Amino acid sequence: IKRGPGYLGGILIFLFGLWAIRFLRSRLRNRMAKRHVHSSLQPFLLSLTITSLYVLLIISVMNIIGYELTIFTTIIGAFSVAAGLALSGTFQNFAGGVLILLLKPFELGDNIVAQGQDGKVTSIQIFYTVLLTVDNKTIIIPNGKLFNEVIINVSRENKRRLDFDVRLAYAANIDAARQIITDAINSTENVLIDPAIRVGLIGLEIDSIRFTINVWVEPANYLTVKIALMERIVKDLSAAGIAFPKAG
Repeated sequence: IKRGPGYLGGILIFLFGLWAIRFLRSRLRNRMAKRHVHSSLQPFLLSLTITSLYVLLIISVMNIIGYELTIFTTIIGAFSVAAGLALSGTFQNFAGGVLILLLKPFELGDNIVAQGQDGKVTSIQIFYTVLLTVDNKTIIIPNGKLFNEVIINVSRENKRRLDFDVRLAYAANIDAARQIITDAINSTENVLIDPAIRVGLIGLEIDSIRFTINVWVEPANYLTVKIALMERIVKDLSAAGIAFPKAG
């Protein structure tokens, strides 16, 4: 009987709190949509905010009713420490996901090299990122590891340099070989004119000389140009009688 007013006040506060939280949920969802918060981040932020409000409401109601909160607070604290230790990796991935979504070192559709993997970004979730490799493999990388290591974004710029070497026999005519390689590059589609191509003798091996080729392409054409150019160079050099080093 002594706690009657406290119970009544607690019930009223609880009912009002439920209504207020539902109202805030709708407003918060609309506000995040208007501010273009990333779709992967919205559900987590909404859930985190609403859960925190529910916990605050319960604590407030218990305080109004008159329950001693010391034991309750101790239990919550111990649980939080245990959960933090158990979910440290999960929190790290969440933090990495938030930083990726906010700082945008890469975006959907970019080709990146990270964690020893090379692929196109097909999905950025709050805990992990999904890559699709050129051989159609799906790679899932935890965001904690991804953000804390080097990320190479090969799509950020509108040009990408294509480099490879060609080894020829010492008997090969250097000037003729250079001209044939240059002509092959100039006749290959999707090779950019600017910056200029570069073909030069870069190494002397035991059994061969080594030319290096540097050309620029759009990132989307990288693999296509590489295959076409290497095939054309080999065919044109062979047709001109330019010798390659003997195997063995």
